[in-house]
Amino acid sequence: MDLTATTTALASAAADVVRLVPTRLTDPVLGGLLLTAGPEGVSFAANDRERTARVTRDALVHTDGEVLVPAKPLAETLRALDTDHVRLVVEGSRLAIRADGARFALPLLDTALHPGVPAPPPPCGTVAGALLARALSTVAATASRDDTLPVFAGVRLRAEDDALVLRATDRYRMAIAHVPATVADLDVLVPAQLLAEVAKQATGDVTLAVDANRFALSWANTTVTTAVLDGVFLSESSLVLNTMDTWVELDADSLLNAARRVSLYTDARGVLQLEVADHELRLRGTDPQAGEAEESIKATVEGGRTGPAVQSRYLTDALRPFAGKRIRLAIQPGMRATVITSTDPEDVPLKYLMMPLLPPRQ
Repeated sequence: MDLTATTTALASAAADVVRLVPTRLTDPVLGGLLLTAGPEGVSFAANDRERTARVTRDALVHTDGEVLVPAKPLAETLRALDTDHVRLVVEGSRLAIRADGARFALPLLDTALHPGVPAPPPPCGTVAGALLARALSTVAATASRDDTLPVFAGVRLRAEDDALVLRATDRYRMAIAHVPATVADLDVLVPAQLLAEVAKQATGDVTLAVDANRFALSWANTTVTTAVLDGVFLSESSLVLNTMDTWVELDADSLLNAARRVSLYTDARGVLQLEVADHELRLRGTDPQAGEAEESIKATVEGGRTGPAVQSRYLTDALRPFAGKRIRLAIQPGMRATVITSTDPEDVPLKYLMMPLLPPRQ
């Protein structure tokens, strides 16, 4: 294999694949990047038997070929170069990375031991990458970070009417986003960590594909696939959402800023007490060591005066996607979820549910 390409193109391709399929240090073969050079340029691919990714870049190919090299050293070397162009050429049992006045050489791994990157499943629809990224930035962040409970570490993607509906929960909160899309026969649970990276990389239209065991997303010159889980259980239908007795409308930024300030005076659990008054929402925080804080925000209030205690971090996470907007809190009595939505129409309608906490002891 022998090719020349712009350094930034190769560096971005290697970095994208490494982020989509993190290397496994216990298996050097599965921790490798498979480089294939041919008439269409050069592709960087990885497969850890659960995920695969392939990124293609333009290149001047002098000699076709395929090699497998350690992923992280290749990506870091390309990122560190400050030359405009770089040459990748096989020299004996090494892949040489040649730039002006410099040469770096990586060992070649056995391509026969690599599982390769199979073709993605058949497509089932498309979605605008910008809208998908906006939804994923909130929904994927709501999933659990505990990999020992994979069913809570995923995002459920389901085709409903003319939308792709995304849902995720860590058992204490849930985010639901509706993305306009043309998608059919899709209902899968996909690792949230992977989708969070997709949100950073996806551009243009994103093609979705699915079969019995795999789900794939493709955009520009990138395709990523992953094994899927059964996510049918992940639905807001199991939550009681019909006993709202208090509705509060207010500015999201004002509530977010107040929550950040008052949370400095919360206990170890980070409990914020929300108190609903006639024309305001009051936040209270108290901690035996830090002291206490109180702040009020002007609001439009309807119904009763139910005021839940909530986890301060969950509240600030919920408010960030609504920056610059006016929001509506639908509050239920008892230990039932509070629902946050925007009062204005949105390109990607978002609903955020938070379970209340027991109030701090006085």
